[in-house]
Amino acid sequence: MPKIQFTEELRQEAIRQIVDRGRPVAEVSAALGVSTHSLYAWLKQFKKPVEVSAAEEEVKRLQAELRKVTEEREEIFDYIEVFYNRKRRHSFTNGMSPVDFEN
Repeated sequence: MPKIQFTEELRQEAIRQIVDRGRPVAEVSAALGVSTHSLYAWLKQFKKPVEVSAAEEEVKRLQAELRKVTEEREEIFDYIEVFYNRKRRHSFTNGMSPVDFEN
């Protein structure tokens, strides 16, 4: 039995019908005269680049979030080191400094 070669256009249309329009694989298979095995193989090839790019997008988003959190942590640290007076006595702690109160 000779192997049938399908055009790239037919492959893209089949994938579009399944992915974009939500048609079942069996229905598209019957309509286009393509085996379900071939359709699943085409879908697998189609999804690999999309999954990689989605993963790359997620990594970029997480890296940006990490930079933001790191900057915020540094700002909090700077505030504590520069403006917070660890020796100042507080009436709430019966005249104890924050360092003495925590220990």
